[in-house]
Amino acid sequence: MQPQRLRALLDLFPSITVLVVGDFFLDKYLDLDPRLSEPSLETGLDAYQVVGVRAYPGAAGTVVNNLRALDVNVRVLGVIGEDGEGDDLLRALGRIGVDGASLIRTPARFTPTYLKPMLAAAGAPARELNRLDTKNRAPLPADLEMRVLAGLDELLPSVQAVVISDQVSERNCGLITDRVRAALSAQARAWPAVHFAADSRERIAEFRDVIVKPNAREASRATGQPDLLAAGQSLFSGTGRAAVVTDGEQGAYVFDAHGQVHVPTARVAGPIDVVGAGDSVMAGLAAALCAGASLAEAALVGNLTASITIQQLGVTGTASCAQLLARLEETHAQTVQS
Repeated sequence: MQPQRLRALLDLFPSITVLVVGDFFLDKYLDLDPRLSEPSLETGLDAYQVVGVRAYPGAAGTVVNNLRALDVNVRVLGVIGEDGEGDDLLRALGRIGVDGASLIRTPARFTPTYLKPMLAAAGAPARELNRLDTKNRAPLPADLEMRVLAGLDELLPSVQAVVISDQVSERNCGLITDRVRAALSAQARAWPAVHFAADSRERIAEFRDVIVKPNAREASRATGQPDLLAAGQSLFSGTGRAAVVTDGEQGAYVFDAHGQVHVPTARVAGPIDVVGAGDSVMAGLAAALCAGASLAEAALVGNLTASITIQQLGVTGTASCAQLLARLEETHAQTVQS
């Protein structure tokens, strides 16, 4: 892709609206200063002292973060609790210009939360201690499923793409239950002009009629095919829509009716943090498809996005349009020099 082509796509991003439906988590970071640690009088254990608290939308919210950083308009659909973590999540969404009013709140569910203690270290990135996870471990009630489906009907006419974020491993305990997944497939068939794309940790092979975007490990596990190319082809054949399989620094592979295409990524130096990289790819992919990119072009935009976010340590990384353009130009310059 030439920089002029990428610039033309990026110029359209502010006119695009994407619906993100799925599991919205709160990523909450506790910044700890080891110099202030003191022994607990009750236990004798070190009592870490919190000197900063940072909250970001996580899981499906990470896709939202990345879309907003690319100047894309976002609508959200999910279920969160009537708790303090839910309040924090709504405030975090508001800070990036996303109206969380379409999120369904209920006292019957937790707001899923990743609590991440980050221990500072002199001259080095902060070290993450044992994470504390709060998740819902009971199936989503039928009445909430119905409210989700009603919200989908209400929001679909105003968007150009739907990103599905299935983050909860336990079946039917997250937002994307079997019933919701089937409804999303039906909506994808009913709205052919809308781009539907799904990410799923455990059930990527169960989606139908939507683009699927697993990483190589997820694709292999879902299909029973250890070979990435065979796994990608199997997913494409099973879902009835294209498959985009990411493979870390090797880039991504696109599988559709035209065959398979390898899409490279920009190589980066120095320490990296790959947490959220797949969400970054999804954001760039969905936005570019809405702007008129081919699937291979959209996968490249996703790869460029992730190449920037993985360089941001100890934080939910994002990439701006200006950074994407600079990264592509940098990659072109390196190619010419080599």
